[in-house]
Amino acid sequence: MKNKNIFIGLVVLVMGLSSCGEDFLDLSDPNAVAAETFLSSETEVEAAVNGIYAAIRSNNALGENSGLYTDERSDDRGRNDNQSNAGEPFQFNDFSLLPSNTYLKSHWSALYTIVARANYVINEIADVPYNDESVRSSHLAQASFLRALAYYHLVRKWGPVPLVTQQVQTPGELEELTFREEEATIYQLIISDLQIAINSSLPDHQPLSGKGKVSKVAAQALLGEVYLTMGSNGIGDQDATTYFNLSKENLTEAYNKRTFDDLSEISYTSVFDVEQKSTNPEIIFQIVYRQGDQNYSSSIARSNQALGETTNSQRPATGEGTRVNLDLVNEYEENDPRGDFSVKFAEAPTVQQYFITKYRDVSDAAGVNGFGGNDHIMMRYADVILLLAEVNFRLGIESEAIAMLNQVRERAGLPLYEEAMQDDEYASQFPTLQLAILHERRVELAFEQKRWYDLLRAFSPAELVSYFGNKEQSEYGIANLNNISEKDRYFPIPFDEYQLDPERMYQNPGYN
Repeated sequence: MKNKNIFIGLVVLVMGLSSCGEDFLDLSDPNAVAAETFLSSETEVEAAVNGIYAAIRSNNALGENSGLYTDERSDDRGRNDNQSNAGEPFQFNDFSLLPSNTYLKSHWSALYTIVARANYVINEIADVPYNDESVRSSHLAQASFLRALAYYHLVRKWGPVPLVTQQVQTPGELEELTFREEEATIYQLIISDLQIAINSSLPDHQPLSGKGKVSKVAAQALLGEVYLTMGSNGIGDQDATTYFNLSKENLTEAYNKRTFDDLSEISYTSVFDVEQKSTNPEIIFQIVYRQGDQNYSSSIARSNQALGETTNSQRPATGEGTRVNLDLVNEYEENDPRGDFSVKFAEAPTVQQYFITKYRDVSDAAGVNGFGGNDHIMMRYADVILLLAEVNFRLGIESEAIAMLNQVRERAGLPLYEEAMQDDEYASQFPTLQLAILHERRVELAFEQKRWYDLLRAFSPAELVSYFGNKEQSEYGIANLNNISEKDRYFPIPFDEYQLDPERMYQNPGYN
């Protein structure tokens, strides 16, 4: 069985890592350790937990360059190279994704690597002696959160997926678990895992020494988004209003634990300043990268940069950088500073397109190699605030929705929503409060791997097809907008996984 190592091999290849601040990036023992003898002390559990963090860093999983699986599926960015090695990545933005796509399979496998490593900790930790039970609680909470995060990505991308919560030791055990569990059951595990994190000894916010690790606020914010997704997409056995109320409750808990008063106290650009990444109070959860380190530095600034440009990195670019769709560029309002900061037009004759400038590190510490210090921000308070705007809209509490929306617009120096709606252009482009919130999330959180999921919450599969169908092909590159159909709500099950059991690992509609 080709994917046996997803559940077996990788679960015993837990990396030994140290535990202080960014030091947990360092490998201290990259060799495999036998699973049955590994977890015998809290030090070893700490190493195993850090192995889960190592797994989420992979660009095949949730790392900074994993936008192929989210942003390039949306209307924000894409690529114009559909030949040779680029042909498979191009399929995501072109809505021509095949079950045999090797990038698709790598993403599936990388997410289940996170699950496998988390399962190992969760199932072994009760038998490990601890001097301080609060440390055990923290380790369990981190592993549970990271498992929930992986499954949240899996279920939104593929729908029903295999639900694995135990270590798999034999081919027979693997075969027994190789079937697609319904979405509601997956979500129940996600909720349970996040509640473990919320009720744990985790701090509300991680101190400087713990940046890059899970906090209680991160768990509350994610649980709020999970409930919002369930209510928006009709998942679970409760009515939508119940889920929206649960969403608001958890998002409000996260919001009330912020360490600042108003969002306007924190400049937009400071959120992405590599010098402030560990101290900026807006950031809730991030994947840490180490400036200047060949192995653990960030590459996002240099990889986004286009030929002839110097905004992002000292490292000279040789290609087109990361192409931004004109559809997004044209959605920035006049005088929105977020647009000027986030995108730029590359003048080189061989480029002549917009590229991403949101992530920058031109410091001497990053140098001409572009070993940047950018962290991959997975949660921040502007996201929470706009999720609160969205859930209040869903609950019909428009005054609270507008108040939250206006916090973000005020920070950007834009007219508040009530005034903006007096402008004919704004009102015609975003005629409803829902579309105004969706717009604000798009321009505020561009390239932070949120947009595709925002669209899936906002629209049914048929509405999503209509939404893309109304766009201008000329603003979307060579990817063909006419390719999109209702099947594209989900990814296809990777071919190798489907082949394991075509009946119980049935293919998503439209991909057979």
